[in-house]
Amino acid sequence: MKLIIAYIQPYKLNDVKQELFKDDIHKISVTNSKGCGQQKGFTESYRGVETEVNLLDKIRIEIAVNDDFVNKTTSAIIRGARTGKIGDGKIFILPIEETIRIRSGETGTEAIG
Repeated sequence: MKLIIAYIQPYKLNDVKQELFKDDIHKISVTNSKGCGQQKGFTESYRGVETEVNLLDKIRIEIAVNDDFVNKTTSAIIRGARTGKIGDGKIFILPIEETIRIRSGETGTEAIG
């Protein structure tokens, strides 16, 4: 079992969701996030005062999958999020020690579904 965490551009969320749904992946969590990487932010002027904006809006997607869905899931995220420009995002894959479905008490791979 793995936890896939992806940071993507906000305007690419619908494209990523469509790609995931095409590959029969429907269980996702989405959170608004802020961060910076190679983009390093930008400078803007407001009422004559220059301000550096280095925390940009991002979307964080979390998906828990069984091991046989890892490549399928990451491929779908990449297809939906890639523009070829700096700031497309990152994907992190972490091991999950245990999963428990609260409603039924199922554990392990059965709990992920």
